[in-house]
Amino acid sequence: MNQTITRRAGLAALTLGALANGALATPAAAQPQPIKVKVFIAAMFEIGENTGDRAGEFQHWYERYWIKSQPHTVKGALKPVYCNDDGVCGAVLGMGKVNSSSSMQAILLDPAYDFSQAYFVLSGVAGTPPSRGTIGNVSWGTWLVDYDLGHRWAPEEGKPGEPVFMPRKGYEAYRVFQLNPVLVNWAVKLSAGVNLQDSDSAKQYRMRYPNKKAQAAPSVQTGTHMTGDTFFHGPGLSKEAQYMAKLYGADDYVITEMEAAAITLVIKRQFGTDRIMSLRGAVNFDQGNPNETTLQHLDPAPGQTAGGFSETVANIEAVGSKVVDHIVADWPEWQKGVPPLPAK
Repeated sequence: MNQTITRRAGLAALTLGALANGALATPAAAQPQPIKVKVFIAAMFEIGENTGDRAGEFQHWYERYWIKSQPHTVKGALKPVYCNDDGVCGAVLGMGKVNSSSSMQAILLDPAYDFSQAYFVLSGVAGTPPSRGTIGNVSWGTWLVDYDLGHRWAPEEGKPGEPVFMPRKGYEAYRVFQLNPVLVNWAVKLSAGVNLQDSDSAKQYRMRYPNKKAQAAPSVQTGTHMTGDTFFHGPGLSKEAQYMAKLYGADDYVITEMEAAAITLVIKRQFGTDRIMSLRGAVNFDQGNPNETTLQHLDPAPGQTAGGFSETVANIEAVGSKVVDHIVADWPEWQKGVPPLPAK
């Protein structure tokens, strides 16, 4: 009896030892390969659901590329990531520099995705100075400037009429980014001729401004996108934004938004900036017309809003999808890097 118990104990010990050494363990399941992302589309907010209601920045993209895709939750990101079988992925990152960039960082670090050859479309609505654009315009960014990084003081504390902004030393690598000019030119070329939507309310609203650019029909343009958590408004701060763009050697300031420079810095630290595009549609002017104060423009009376929001978010996707679809269709060429533009 004692010998039988001893033999059983010995066999049990051998079995446990084999299990501990992995000899009897089942083969480890093969790890799934990461999704090879060709294009990542970043939106900043959605109004309600991703489909079936009033569209925000994400809905038209979702309905075009991910209506049949399953969401993938990423730890640290605001909203799930969606991908289709063609390698087009996207997500809502959140509004503002911290919100959006922290989501982008989490997504880039998720091992479920391979972003090593990905192109990025940073997409959303924005404001525009009436001297440079109009409601419904769609703009490809040539430069991104961070509006917040620097020193500011009250106008009465300086010389009358002089700027009240000075760059902060040490932020040179963070405050301004020139996006790949060849990629910008590709984007302009591919989106040329897109039929942009407009609305009667936007047409009427434009006429409140004397500027020819403000009164014009929507078009595709390029220029500097100014990123600021501060929702700056009024002719004085608009002039300051234009001053900053010129101070940094960038193109004319044409768009005010809240995320692109911050997201770009996150992407730059891992993959550089050669494959980043900033795509914005103007849904408001950055100042009132000459007959209203800045506060009146920020808090308008009923019936005095710009209109054109739904048309603008549709225009953004209509313009951007031309570039996304071209990159995916010619992926063997684009995966190596931005190809040269064809000779005219």
